[in-house]
Amino acid sequence: MTYHGSVKVGGAPAVRELANLMITKVAVGPYDNDAYLLRCRATDQQLLIDAANDAGTLITLVGGGGLAKVVTTHRHQDHWQALAEVVAHTGATTVAGRADAEAIPVATDVLVDDGDTIAFGAIELRAIHLVGHTEGSIALLYDDPKGHPHLFTGDCLFPGGVGNTFGDPAAFDRLIDDVEHKLFDPLPDETWVYPGHGNDTTLGAERPALTEWRERRW
Repeated sequence: MTYHGSVKVGGAPAVRELANLMITKVAVGPYDNDAYLLRCRATDQQLLIDAANDAGTLITLVGGGGLAKVVTTHRHQDHWQALAEVVAHTGATTVAGRADAEAIPVATDVLVDDGDTIAFGAIELRAIHLVGHTEGSIALLYDDPKGHPHLFTGDCLFPGGVGNTFGDPAAFDRLIDDVEHKLFDPLPDETWVYPGHGNDTTLGAERPALTEWRERRW
């Protein structure tokens, strides 16, 4: 089945099979958050991005294979509502950006900074620190050695714009600068973007609108 990246709360997950990695995307309520289960095909070790809600759904998704790590992309509570239950069930190591970890009410085992590597099995993700939506948001980059890059952006980049900066002009400037210089500048158009809510996109699809986003201020 062709991966489409369009999922609904209560609906079937979407599964993408790469040469070395399987990506399963599922939507959880009540804010239509996207959670992503990544499985290393060489070792079967798994990593979850954002235990957002619906712990039962996520635990079922993990299955009997165990869960090595849970990465929380940022401090907002709609991205960690199921974290305590998922960790209690699986014993997974918790990972978050250093500047947001204190605000996540489940202890963070591993604090990450810009450029740090998060490994599970034979897979490595690179943390990219993006400031503006929160102080400690991180995106996660899987630079597929046998294909194009894959980028998990939390709430910092969506189809049609950057994340909410809550009317703060300085926060918007910082976020649009970080997104442009840390994501769009170094990464190719083929980079697939997996956001924290809604449908996927690519950097190529969004790149022509960067100037418009700056001008409209959101």
